Amino acid sequence: MIGFGSSGKVYKGVHKDGKKFAVKLLYGMPGLNDDQFQNEFNYLKRLDHQNIVRLVGRCNETKEKLVNHMGKLVLAEKRYTALCLEYMHNGSLDNYISDEYSGHSWSTRYKIIKGICEGLKYLHEELKPPIYHLDLKPANVLLDKNMLPKISDFGLSKLFGEEQTQIISNDRGT
Repeated sequence: MIGFGSSGKVYKGVHKDGKKFAVKLLYGMPGLNDDQFQNEFNYLKRLDHQNIVRLVGRCNETKEKLVNHMGKLVLAEKRYTALCLEYMHNGSLDNYISDEYSGHSWSTRYKIIKGICEGLKYLHEELKPPIYHLDLKPANVLLDKNMLPKISDFGLSKLFGEEQTQIISNDRGT
């Protein structure tokens, strides 16, 4: 396990050819059916920008499991859903912005800031309809082996039509 968040745990995977990737095993989400998940997957897989974490694939598996229900053991189905993402060798930005850490040059820091801005511009202005992340924070900006920043974890994001405004009345995310 290399991380976790509000929507699942993330594991490091290694393909038989040696290529590394991240596997996000999603927590059970009551009310999320196959069609809703497929819609979410379809809009995430269309993201194609150097500053957005690339979605590689997905996996669904259903297993039977014995569970206790009202004092009796019953057979129930347990669904496992995973997203496969490109692996980010340097982890998240929050590992690099503490007072104790000052190991990168200003040009690297500027490259990170500029990359985040370019990723947001792509999401907000170049995509039709745009996607608004709604939970952008240092933990959701990952860094590849060359310190190129990539925005990740679109768990709270929503699609907005060009003329559509949405009011969010409850607190979600951080």
